[in-house]
Amino acid sequence: MGDESPYYAPISYVPAFPQAERNSAATVKRVARIGCDELDIRASAHGNAVEGYDLCTAFREYNGEWLERPRAVRESGTESNILGLGRKRVQTIENPQLGLAYDYVQWTGKHVFLTGKAGTGKTTFLRSLQQRCTKRMIVVAPTGVAAINAGGVTIHSFFQMPFGPIVPSANGIERMDSHGETLTRRFSRTKINIIRGLDLLVIDEISMVRADLLDGIDAVLRRYRERDRPFGGVQLLMIGDLQQLPPVIKDEDWALLREYYQTGFFFGSLALQQTQFVSIELKHIYRQSDARFIDLLNRVRENRMDGSTCQELNRRYRPDFTPDDSQGYITLTTHNAQAQQTNDAKLEALKTRCWEFTAHVAGDFPEYMFPTESNLKLKVGAQVMFVKNDISREKRYFNGKIGTLMGFEDDAIQVQCPDDPYPILVERDTWENTKYTINEATKEIQADVAGVFTQYPLKLAWAITIHKSQGLTFERAIIDARAAFAHGQVYVALSRCTTLEGLVLSTPIQTKAVKSDTEILSFTSDIERNQPDSHQLAQDRYVYQQQLLFDLFSFRSFPRLLSHIIKRVRESGSTLPEKLLDRFLEVDREVREHVGDVAEKFHAQLQTLTADHTQPIETNAFLQERVQKGCVYFADKLKSLVLDPLEVLAVETDNKAVRKSVEEAIEALLARARLEVACLTACAAGFSSKTYLKVRAEAAIDVREARKRRKSRVGAGLADVAHPELYKRLHQWRERKADQQKVAPNTILPRKAMVGIADRAPVTRSQLKRVRGVGKQTMLRVGDELLALLKEYASKHDTVDSAETNRRRKREVSETKQMSFDLFQQGKTVADVAAARGLAPTTIETHLAHFVGTGELPLERFVSPEKAQPVMDYFKQAGALDLSPAKEHFGNAYSWGELKMIVQHLIHQGGPDA
Repeated sequence: MGDESPYYAPISYVPAFPQAERNSAATVKRVARIGCDELDIRASAHGNAVEGYDLCTAFREYNGEWLERPRAVRESGTESNILGLGRKRVQTIENPQLGLAYDYVQWTGKHVFLTGKAGTGKTTFLRSLQQRCTKRMIVVAPTGVAAINAGGVTIHSFFQMPFGPIVPSANGIERMDSHGETLTRRFSRTKINIIRGLDLLVIDEISMVRADLLDGIDAVLRRYRERDRPFGGVQLLMIGDLQQLPPVIKDEDWALLREYYQTGFFFGSLALQQTQFVSIELKHIYRQSDARFIDLLNRVRENRMDGSTCQELNRRYRPDFTPDDSQGYITLTTHNAQAQQTNDAKLEALKTRCWEFTAHVAGDFPEYMFPTESNLKLKVGAQVMFVKNDISREKRYFNGKIGTLMGFEDDAIQVQCPDDPYPILVERDTWENTKYTINEATKEIQADVAGVFTQYPLKLAWAITIHKSQGLTFERAIIDARAAFAHGQVYVALSRCTTLEGLVLSTPIQTKAVKSDTEILSFTSDIERNQPDSHQLAQDRYVYQQQLLFDLFSFRSFPRLLSHIIKRVRESGSTLPEKLLDRFLEVDREVREHVGDVAEKFHAQLQTLTADHTQPIETNAFLQERVQKGCVYFADKLKSLVLDPLEVLAVETDNKAVRKSVEEAIEALLARARLEVACLTACAAGFSSKTYLKVRAEAAIDVREARKRRKSRVGAGLADVAHPELYKRLHQWRERKADQQKVAPNTILPRKAMVGIADRAPVTRSQLKRVRGVGKQTMLRVGDELLALLKEYASKHDTVDSAETNRRRKREVSETKQMSFDLFQQGKTVADVAAARGLAPTTIETHLAHFVGTGELPLERFVSPEKAQPVMDYFKQAGALDLSPAKEHFGNAYSWGELKMIVQHLIHQGGPDA
């Protein structure tokens, strides 16, 4: 808080005008229009003063120069936005709600719904936030035009959402579209990195976002971030006014959604309901200053219209009102067809030449995002509206300003606006369609230009739909709301006007036309009753720091990631070395013991040490000391237990699908471990939320780098062979030769052949031929190279009596199997034997399966004859005893251990056909 509050409403700064204009009432009015809905300047009764200060004096003082920043801002060095022309003449608009909103976004992790009546500065707040907030953020909006205006992208394009309804799937996390397809569309690596490094997601025009669409966003964020947190742990800032335009939900879509949602509005989101978001309502209205008009608008907005309200509004009813185009009136209609018909008829009625201007579109700029017509037809005398703010220093026009087209001059169009002394010379302007990327150097999220739309910032403006008028400001408007079909339409139309005097009703307002949704009224009344204050902000800010500290020492994802690896290794069956499973079971046990269990105890200490909310976490000396020691301990354990052993581990198999599946699971574990170690290392000198957030975001982007070293990894020690060093050399030779020939390694030499060679260490051609997997073609292609490699290895190692070495090794293996067999015969279960020997139950099952294969243990002790028969029938039909296809066929009906027992039983019987 402190330096950040109070927040002064962002406003436009006052320009100087030519000498001839300085004392005119038009000057004051023009200054007011420049500020659009953000500027609160009122002309005095004399028509030439701003809050009692003479404009001419101000302009003389500053030598007629533009005031890019008021003196008060320049001299103080603060970022508060102040309207001022000198120390004694400064008008400030203190807005505590805006300050509160900024502090909640910047200093807490709470989701924020920022709302407020039309003209309260929501859009201006967003622009300021984009420049001031230090969190990594992106801005999305439900429509293309809204996204362009907000400086962001559309929800559907960024999150790759379908346009139909999105319903929950069976697992409760993934979502499905109306065709039953899950939202697992392929995301680019850049987009995934943006999501992983994201702190804040801003959703503008939230009133038009459906509940299921918000849940679709939740599903995508969970998929690439924290699966057990709403929106993947990303903070949401939702900006909009629910009393304005609602989401569009077709009847057939609602028929699908009503089973899951009580309302289609965004607050019906199942994910959002799992959070405790705060709602902040902006109170100060910048667009209107007339208290009487503001009161009327509030009655319409809140469904409190009575006879007197209708009567007062209907005083503006003028059935036969036909203004002159020079007055700048625009008609607001409920339907596109009405507005189009009016504009076409008015343009056709003009007898002047029709000019056509074609837009220039470069790069990616979809048609639905065009801010004006790509083929713009204009005539002298046409009433036009500016569709963009003037970005030049002069600020000659703003989005929604009305004028009359006076003529064409070279590449410019002359537009005369009411009360302006001179026409505006309008040139082509550009709109940018942005896309978010990651800056490789800084690791920051940045908005790059994907496409550009160049056209005159004008459109015909005798009429416009109420929907498209949202966010615009008009000084004079004619409103026809007879056919208002959505709640909030009448309010949107009326609130576009700056004054009641500038409003004309072509049809009288009737109470039935003012549609207000009871769900909205209930929700907004709750907002008004539960506004957060500075005390709650202080509490939430502390809780946020506390949660970040707890997150630093939360390793809850590791058991899930390790279980996923173990599951995939088990499913691979005999295509992977048995020792690989044992390796990951051991990693799982050690991580649980030395990381998970210790972290649980450490977390309890942290809760005790942070229980006093009056002592800031970052200045608590004793707490910081404990944090530093914890960082060192856990970083060391994750390195020694996960990163060091698994970074150099290769998945040894010739089955590409199995290798890819297991490697992806391992890579997910390594990526998480790298992220945790990076954060722990950064905070080893002391915890600060700013440092933690920065490093966490950057580390989330730095993933999958270990894949570049994949080819240098060798699974030595995992293959159950007598000569591991020989196996390593064979592996390196095979990889090198495959690279040279640009073929798959298994076409050079199958893995089973490598295992057989490394087990027996043959040194003669006849010995090599006897190895399983070494056929005639292998001997012809690489036999000589293999023998040369083997003889070189034999000269440096004692492999002369390789057969005896092999027999000795097999005796040792038999001894460990015998120990398991003896314990089992004593009446112990498989689990008991595993516990007694400190081995995994799956290893004990493999030991005992050996004795099923020798006939010393009957199959019935593990699998009943009735249960075994379908599997035996399957193998008989398949003609081979391959475990993986059998497991895939039977699924979870049989464990890997049961299948191994059945296979060994069939081997003892003489094969599947016996």
